[in-house]
Amino acid sequence: MPAVRRASARRLVAALVALTAVGSAVVAAPSVQAAPRQAAHAAAFRTTGLPFGTARSADDCPLDPALVARLDKAIEAVQKETGTPGVTVGLWMPGRGDYVRSFGVADKATGAPMRPDLYMRIGSETKTFTATAVLELVDQGLVKLDAPIAAYIGGVPNGRHITVRQLLEMRSGLFPYSADAGFQKAFFTNPYQPFTPQQLLAYGYRHPNLFAPGAKFLYDNSNYILLGLLVEKFGRMPLADFIRERVLKPSHLDHTLFPFAAEFPRPHAHGYTNQTLTGAVADSTHWNPSWGWAAGAMISDLRDLHAWAKDVATGTLLSPATQAQRLNFVPVAGFADGGYGLGLFETHGWRGHNGSLPGYESVTVYLPQQDATLVILLNTDILYKGTEPSTLFAQAVTSIATPDNVYTLPNEG
Repeated sequence: MPAVRRASARRLVAALVALTAVGSAVVAAPSVQAAPRQAAHAAAFRTTGLPFGTARSADDCPLDPALVARLDKAIEAVQKETGTPGVTVGLWMPGRGDYVRSFGVADKATGAPMRPDLYMRIGSETKTFTATAVLELVDQGLVKLDAPIAAYIGGVPNGRHITVRQLLEMRSGLFPYSADAGFQKAFFTNPYQPFTPQQLLAYGYRHPNLFAPGAKFLYDNSNYILLGLLVEKFGRMPLADFIRERVLKPSHLDHTLFPFAAEFPRPHAHGYTNQTLTGAVADSTHWNPSWGWAAGAMISDLRDLHAWAKDVATGTLLSPATQAQRLNFVPVAGFADGGYGLGLFETHGWRGHNGSLPGYESVTVYLPQQDATLVILLNTDILYKGTEPSTLFAQAVTSIATPDNVYTLPNEG
């Protein structure tokens, strides 16, 4: 399995969730009806943010200076080794202190520094929000985890035997739409174009399912596109609205949004990827993330992800019984002492998710044993020796700060 290849849909050879991109295309204009709503939505999130180094809460306190020096040195070493333009690391350990630092640049063209207050695309961390929305419907009695998806949505290959639970835990057997050559050609031709959920699923439905439901684990965005449609049907509103009203607002995540198109609140970091036709590095900041939709389109910042890490890991928005179902981690090779649950993974005690899409990577995890939170945000997705740079940063930080709980994920290959 790829290093949880998230909403990014990366290289087919490596993960069957492959996606590359091209920058030489005409930008597709939004529809006349959608444009005003998109503009207003983006404008509502244009904030100046907090200046570098500003405390995030009243109980923020610095770590031991010796530990800070070790973390600084380790992060700078990984940054240099991987060629990461910019990275922000937030580590909160009650009783020991907090660490919030940014390194490198947010924009290679201007040299503007990376800062903790910048908005970032968070890729497959979107799945934690979509899964929470689905589980809220479960709590309402509107959806059953072990019911077949065909009971709710028609046209799904083998949908009479694929359950909602299997979609959430990546065990449906559906073919990943992002591995379809037609999808790849469409995206490669124009990474600024919009895709609808129905278009995305159609690419995958062209192919036979890869295995019987429940037989294997395959990280596959098709699962979460279907789950997004499930939320829309039974939540009776667009997915972006449901997540805003039922997930973001109750969790007080004021700097997190589900974009309608390619809008990106300011200030934000520029993202850099080599997922292009030629392999050359490109600025992917304004590529349209609709190809990831419920699996990977969302935007957030360090402050909100700090709060969300504990909320999602402890089930703040769910009933205890439903959260217990979420935390039923099915073992997956490469996840040390853990596995994948319902839109959440566990590795060496850390619970949460990571994210990757062209130009950006992230890690947001919570360690219940120490009430500790780690958030890492960077503006590249370029692999280093087959491994995601976000994984290398997380390993470096946890090997120093929590040596008994070192973050580990499978290599991309």
